[in-house]
Amino acid sequence: MSIEIKVPVLPESVADATIATWHVKAGEQVTRDQNLVDIETDKVILEVVAPEDGSISEFLAEEGDTVLGEVVIAKFIAGMVAGQEVTKAEAEAATPEATDESNDALSPSVRRLIGEHNIDASKLKGTGVGGRITKEDVEAFVKNAKAAPAPVVSAPVAVAPLGERSEKRVPMSRLRKTIARRLLEAKNSTAMLTTFNEVNMQPIKDIRKQYQEVFEKRHGVRLGFMSFYIKAVTEALKRFPEVNASIDGDDIVYHNYFDISIAVSTPRGLVTPILRDTDTMSLADIERNVRELALKGRDGKLTVADMTGGNFTITNGGVFGSLMSTPILNLPQSAILGMHAIKDRPMAVNGQVEILPMMYLALSYDHRIVDGRESVGFLVAIKDFLEDPTRLLLDL
Repeated sequence: MSIEIKVPVLPESVADATIATWHVKAGEQVTRDQNLVDIETDKVILEVVAPEDGSISEFLAEEGDTVLGEVVIAKFIAGMVAGQEVTKAEAEAATPEATDESNDALSPSVRRLIGEHNIDASKLKGTGVGGRITKEDVEAFVKNAKAAPAPVVSAPVAVAPLGERSEKRVPMSRLRKTIARRLLEAKNSTAMLTTFNEVNMQPIKDIRKQYQEVFEKRHGVRLGFMSFYIKAVTEALKRFPEVNASIDGDDIVYHNYFDISIAVSTPRGLVTPILRDTDTMSLADIERNVRELALKGRDGKLTVADMTGGNFTITNGGVFGSLMSTPILNLPQSAILGMHAIKDRPMAVNGQVEILPMMYLALSYDHRIVDGRESVGFLVAIKDFLEDPTRLLLDL
């Protein structure tokens, strides 16, 4: 039985997609639900899996092709036949990479990997469709190169002339192009300002130290800083509704719910999946959901639903060592909070100098909707909640 392999239905906000990587060859036997191809959109990677046990008989789209939703990209033959083999001639005839010229074509993701590792593409052996070089081929080559012992050089090595330089050109991924467009749009279409404050993180560190073990034993997840940040932000948003609002034409839309976007770094770039209804979540709920989103982002499993919406964004550059930054708005949201590295610094406390773990807070906001009073008050509220976490329990 022949089955058409189609691009999944794309969300209204996604016009088209790109064939990123085929994971199977023509005639190669696969099992039901095995991933056949990765399709890259502006937001996420979509996996198209085998509908039944069987094999692809014909490819109708190559890696790098732009495709629309529900377009047929391959023909699939259902049914596993014991001992069935496909000859090399049949496989080449069935694939879109049958010519030598096509064999030399590399997908954007493969070119990016080759450029990152400065590899001579002619040394790579392709195992993909029609001998095409895949990401797995590049990764295997890099792994083998690291494991191989360094060659013994008996003759003098020629030194490149001083001043000789090279360049590498890597095409932008769809996600990177989308990020660039949205950041430029945010900068050019809003009256963006950033205000700063600092917070003593010792109370939070003390709580984590005292309750970490029993918290993890009871809830099955570690107690991190992020749950405190999100709790503090949620309570501050309740007190300053302008920060939880957005502009739609000539209207201001005040959101009576709390959906917070979390900036997550992935191999493809920075994405902002969403925690919904954070006002109903416990610290343990937040930690579990943040961990799930981070793992999905790392593995390329985030869905369009995970990325759609959000009223406010938290970005934590501190995990990379950032001391201070001015984050850019995540449109159409009116504000974004930047958390940073926690550093021991000498501080004046009751006339005495103490060494305390301090962190800078940065709130970038759209001045068209949020005034200075609200932005400063919002940051002070977060500072108060983090420096005295009992306020979160007592709703003070």
